[in-house]
Amino acid sequence: MILLAFILSFVLLLITALHVYWGIGGIWPGRDAASCAHAVVGFRGVDEMPTPFASFAVAACLGLATLWPLALIGFFASPFPKEGLAATSMLIGLVFLGRGIAGFTPRWRRLAPQQPFARLDTILYSPLCLLIGLSFAVLAITEFPA
Repeated sequence: MILLAFILSFVLLLITALHVYWGIGGIWPGRDAASCAHAVVGFRGVDEMPTPFASFAVAACLGLATLWPLALIGFFASPFPKEGLAATSMLIGLVFLGRGIAGFTPRWRRLAPQQPFARLDTILYSPLCLLIGLSFAVLAITEFPA
């Protein structure tokens, strides 16, 4: 479980860094703000990236989630009891699982049909969310004190 916790934290750290990059005006994987929005936001009629505040808010949440698996395995001291860390890990996992599942629903496809987002969401974003959610759930279950 230690390896899973470190891999999960590393993946979340990369996603956090990406949101910070977008918050400071980065345009990858696009060529400009509009093409970047089409690749990473994907909602109908959205032709510009979210505000820096929105990107930094997501990055802050992801940054906190990055620490959670490491706290759960006891890699560093935490003021929270192990039961609370495990329960919160399950909640974080459910959020990611919900996002991952939503990405495969017809309603989501109608809300976010913009290409290349729709394709990337089907092959990368939603599966990654499912994997992250499942990883949090596995850690929560295996690390829950008996």
